[in-house]
Formats: sequence, C-alpha cells, structure tokens
Amino acid sequence: MKKILAILLMAALVVVVFPGMVQAEKTLMLAHLNPQNPGEIATAAMAQVFKSMVETETGGSVIVEIYPDGVLGSEREMMEQVQSGAIQSFISSAGGMTPFYPKLSIVDIPFAISNLSIAYEIYDGEFGEYLASDIEENTRGFTVLAFGESGGFFQLTNNVRPIMSPEDMEGLTFRTMAIGMHREFMRSLGAAPTDIAWAEVYTSLQTGVADGQHNPVPIIHLGHLYEVQDYMTLSNHMYAPYVWVINEDFMNGLTDHEQLVVREAARVANVAGRGINRLLETGEDGLPYLADHMEIFVPTDEELEKFREITIPAAMEFIEAEYGEEGVELADFYLESIENARIKLGLE
Repeated sequence: MKKILAILLMAALVVVVFPGMVQAEKTLMLAHLNPQNPGEIATAAMAQVFKSMVETETGGSVIVEIYPDGVLGSEREMMEQVQSGAIQSFISSAGGMTPFYPKLSIVDIPFAISNLSIAYEIYDGEFGEYLASDIEENTRGFTVLAFGESGGFFQLTNNVRPIMSPEDMEGLTFRTMAIGMHREFMRSLGAAPTDIAWAEVYTSLQTGVADGQHNPVPIIHLGHLYEVQDYMTLSNHMYAPYVWVINEDFMNGLTDHEQLVVREAARVANVAGRGINRLLETGEDGLPYLADHMEIFVPTDEELEKFREITIPAAMEFIEAEYGEEGVELADFYLESIENARIKLGLE
C-alpha cells in the first residue's frame, strides 16, 4: 500500500512540477485539393513543411494529419468543416473563399500585379495583414494563416483558336471559378464564363462544355489540361492567392508557443510552395513541356495593352456596382499598395 501511495505522490509531483510533460496531444487535420506529391505540387509541399515544423517545434504536442486530393469533400464542404471545427485547417483556392468573403474578388483586378516580387510584397505585407483581418471580421470561424500561391500568373488556354487580340475571345465559352471578377473579365472580352468545379474541368474541356479556361502554368500541367487544350496565350492577367485558413476556436485553444509555431510554420511553408511553383513553371515539366503539346503565343506589351484598355475599366465598374463604397476603398488600398511595392522594390 505504501508503494502505491508513493507512486501516486510521484505522479502528482510530475503534474505540478513538469506540466508540459503530460499535455494532451492536439490533432490538426489539414486538407488540400491536390495529390500529396511535395516535390511536384505547391499545396503538398506546403502541407509537408507545415507538418514537419509544427510537430518538431511543439515537441509533438500538436500532431498534423494531412488529407490531400479533396478526400474530405468539395471546397465549400471543407470550408464549412473548418468553420464547424470538424477539421482544423484547409488551403483554399480563391474560388473556395469567395462565397464566404465576396470582396476577395477585388484582388483579381486584371493586370494589376505585374511581377511576382510585387505579389509577395503585397500578400506578405500590410495589405495582406489588412485583408486577413477583414476576412476574419466578416466571416465566421476562420483565422487566416497565410496567402499562398496557386501557381503564379493566370494564362488563357482554349481549343478553338489562338488568342492574339481581344476580338479572338468573342463567342468562346471559358471555365471560371465562382469569382465575380473572373466572370466579368471574360464578359468584357466577349467570352461567356461558366462556373465549373476543378474536379470537372478536364472532362468539361474534353467534351466541349467549355472551349477554354484560365489558370497558372503549374495548374495547367497538374490538371493535364494540355491534353484537351490546343492554344495558350501568356497573358499574365491575374495573380490569385490561395487562402490558408484554420479554425478560430482551435487556434485560440493552442498555447501561446503553439500559436507562434503554427504561424511561423505557415509562413515558411508558403515560401516552399512558391519555390515549387517556380521550379514547375520553368523546369522541363513547365512551359517547355506545354510548348510540346500546345501552340503558345507570347503577346507584346502593345498587344496586351489592348486587353488592359477593355478589362481594367470594366473591372472597376464591376467593383463599384457589386461592392459599393467598401469595395472601392479596398480596391484603392490594393492598387495603392501595389504602387508602393513597386517603389520599395525599385521597379519604377
């Protein structure tokens, strides 16, 4: 009996003196839409780096489980699962976040961001901080961890004809995400936008439900869209971020140290994702590979100006009509931040 009492006393002392030794393990379920191939896919690399850093730097008090390839449902379903706490985190496309925060459409003003350094400066800096806080204030249950990169700049592809001028878009049907600005971009050029979920894009292009689509080079390669598209125009017309969210209550339930680790791991994972995209874009599986399967048109700045002259005024009118004064203020802040980034980076 004395031995049992001694063991119980020692256990109590461990709890009092070394509370960290008996902390309950916390499980963070992280979902994304793509296969878990970290060397080939940005979201997979992000998830892998995040898992490694969080588990190592919390000493195993937070365990990260990765659920890739949309196994837990559609984008909307996974966003709702994060809201409810059924899963803890999801790397969402802009299209997945827009139904919950429609103003995100504003960051797709065509041709607003002209290079990747500006994009990183914008989303990692003051504008990104403001956008994250505005999302959190105007939605339920989300904390924004980071704005990831969905693949870089969007390019136009189709299987009807080369797109060399705005007139070439006339009458074509283009797949878009459920983002108002993407639809308006297509309409302003005379094309018909149609919302199609990512999982159905390949089949829709193959069967003629849509003539074309727009996405970054790594996404075009990932989805094997070069098999069902004949022409690409390197238009660089949009840069759309991933929005990486975590359940607000779960985040608040972490210790201060765990929260710091989670935020830092997300930032580092974001850099890894961007690096994978650059390798994919420029490597033998990127543009060189697509050039063997598609006819690629590289417009001059003068040729792109014809697209800008149509799409930028249409975008600004859309913002005012759709989101009112609030939307115009956010758009002005976005464009001002881009201009400040140009100056800071010496790109003027």
